[in-house]
Amino acid sequence: MTNLKTLAFFATPPHDCSYLPDREATTMFVDPRADINKRLYSQLTTLGFRRSGSHYYRPHCESCNACVPVRLNAHQFRLDRGQRRVLKRNADLHCELVPAAFTEEYYQLYRTYIEQRHSDGDMYPPSREQFTSFLVEGATDTGFLEMRLAGRLVGLAVVDALEDGLSAIYTVFDPGEEQRSLGTFAILWQIEEVRRRRANYLYLGYWIKACRKMNYKTRFRPIEALIEGHWQALQAE
Repeated sequence: MTNLKTLAFFATPPHDCSYLPDREATTMFVDPRADINKRLYSQLTTLGFRRSGSHYYRPHCESCNACVPVRLNAHQFRLDRGQRRVLKRNADLHCELVPAAFTEEYYQLYRTYIEQRHSDGDMYPPSREQFTSFLVEGATDTGFLEMRLAGRLVGLAVVDALEDGLSAIYTVFDPGEEQRSLGTFAILWQIEEVRRRRANYLYLGYWIKACRKMNYKTRFRPIEALIEGHWQALQAE
């Protein structure tokens, strides 16, 4: 059986950083042939790895440590005033966690989101194959959080179940519903789901201080960061 001691890892050649201009990045990947079960995935996550489709990776840059893994302790988290407003604003939504799968409805929401919100990013232009390889393939204990308004799909969050909580993989939403702050709402829903499961943590991926798009993560307090191999309170100011 595959475990941390028997896993093989590979590093990519240096490539342009997706987050910081004028920097190169190197990514470490778990051997794609490895059998990754829930326990091993959970262990990798506590070591700072993330899942993208069938790939498990973490930054491995020689001269940069800007990408910091972060997580929330669901039992210590406290809502601020703005987050309470987000919950109230979305009280009319019907939310349900369903098994990860491809549907045309999901894809059309994803396509609209990428085209209108991330046309300058790595995932543009979107395609059905890309949606499947990124969000469906490799899923083992993965759910899609459907957010519906009077039956209409307005948001979709991809959530992985771990032994100690959940991992927030990706969220898309209808750009026409931007005033609802559905990205924030999805995180708040997942925090509550961690509590419902009597687990501890919601893993949010990487935080980069110099990347404006990452700033939203530190609005959830208190937040923990993996620094020099130890999870500790993050002082983001």
